[in-house]
Amino acid sequence: MLTIIVTGGIGSGKTAVCALLARRGIPVYDSDSRTKALYDSVPGLKEKIEAELGISFSGLAKLIFSNSEAREKLEAIVYPLVKADFEAWRDAQKDAPLVVLESAIILSKPIFDGIADGVVAVTAPDDVRMERLISRGLTEEDARHRMASQSIDLSRAGAVIHNDGTLQSLSRKVSRVFFGKNSYICKFESK
Repeated sequence: MLTIIVTGGIGSGKTAVCALLARRGIPVYDSDSRTKALYDSVPGLKEKIEAELGISFSGLAKLIFSNSEAREKLEAIVYPLVKADFEAWRDAQKDAPLVVLESAIILSKPIFDGIADGVVAVTAPDDVRMERLISRGLTEEDARHRMASQSIDLSRAGAVIHNDGTLQSLSRKVSRVFFGKNSYICKFESK
């Protein structure tokens, strides 16, 4: 089974890319939603996070995007759980020739090194990303903080999808990268 990371900064459109892949039958592990599920399903996890960070769980999102020390403490607690959850999820996808792990920050986290066969990065111009984030209800200041807190190393990507147009345009780009005759995925299938 081939494992591909789909990554990109907040507002880049990686979720839209993954939705297009899911419509074509590709299993997608959404690390954000799975992490939120872990908060609710792992006994004592929220309490441990509150004790380590000294805040109520409800203030977590704002803190981790503005405080790198708090973010690192949170990651040390949560990332081993996310990695184990992903590996169990991937093992359950027995019949899938390809699975996708969607994550904005995975490339910069050593705990996830070696977990995937390849990387596809999704990019978009900053003004487009800002517009998307504001349309989701973030203030401009919060959007800037979140964008600044994520840096994507494009040098580790085997393919880059520039999401600067319509959904139809994005769909064509996804098809070229994942399903075309000379697609990025073909490189792995020929090995």
